[in-house]
Amino acid sequence: MSDPGEAQQVSASRVIAADAQTLFDIVADPTLHHVIDGSGSVQGVRGGSRKLALGDKFSASMRIGVPYLITNKVVEYTEGRRIAWAHIGGWRWRYEFEPVEGGTEVTETFDWSTSKAGFYIGLMKWAPKNLANIERTLSRLDAFATNTSSSL
Repeated sequence: MSDPGEAQQVSASRVIAADAQTLFDIVADPTLHHVIDGSGSVQGVRGGSRKLALGDKFSASMRIGVPYLITNKVVEYTEGRRIAWAHIGGWRWRYEFEPVEGGTEVTETFDWSTSKAGFYIGLMKWAPKNLANIERTLSRLDAFATNTSSSL
């Protein structure tokens, strides 16, 4: 088990020069996840473009060493402000959107406090790797949303 005093989430934030609803809509469309994913593990999703809502499920084609399919469920949802999904492992990916001067502060969090197998995250030392992936994801979201010359 994880040390009860040990943080069971990692987060990073970035101010993006776009409005919160635009950014929320990008993240809430699972067909765009492979475009903004900084980990390189999201290969695509089954089904067409759609906006997720609380309780919705979506299946993502993934690859971490070997290809696999994982089904996620939206478990937190506040239109334009917050969305999170989890899969059978119980860990969550959460995005929060806070309007600020110059755009929106976007915070992505990898949270394994809700997982029965949280000890595995510590054992595999995924937190630092996921933090780096989150930072890359926020950079890619910025590039996609603001349509800059930044490469994805």
